[in-house]
Amino acid sequence: MLPTENRLRRREDFAAAVRRGRRAGRPLLVVHFRSGATDPHGPGESVPPARAGFVVSKAVGNAVVRNKVQRRLRHLMRDRLDRLPAGSLVVVRALPCAGDAEHDQLARDLDAALERLLGGVPKGCHPPGAVTGGGSAAGPRNPGRDPGGSAQ
Repeated sequence: MLPTENRLRRREDFAAAVRRGRRAGRPLLVVHFRSGATDPHGPGESVPPARAGFVVSKAVGNAVVRNKVQRRLRHLMRDRLDRLPAGSLVVVRALPCAGDAEHDQLARDLDAALERLLGGVPKGCHPPGAVTGGGSAAGPRNPGRDPGGSAQ
């Protein structure tokens, strides 16, 4: 069970994380993250702990399936709260295929999304010298130049 002080309960907190935070999508879920560093705290005020909330819609399945998915996500998030900066907000939204997923599949997707949001390799960035499979040998498109390399 997620401790009470680590639960998102107010609509405003969910909205802040979803609208003003960053997002990482995976096949089974989408994680919205808003860092606590963006909220200024006055001197002497304690920073609130990291808090998490969950959105599991009817598209995931019937009530039994939705509750099972939410319990699994809550359990997984409890073990990952120590990785989150103090004051941060996290909203985990389950996608429809999460209802059929196993516990370890949810864990992999949650870990991958949190890794990306907390400073892993950003999407589209690769380390120097890495070979990417998406580019062509001719390089970027450049209008006015013949990318086919035909000799004239």
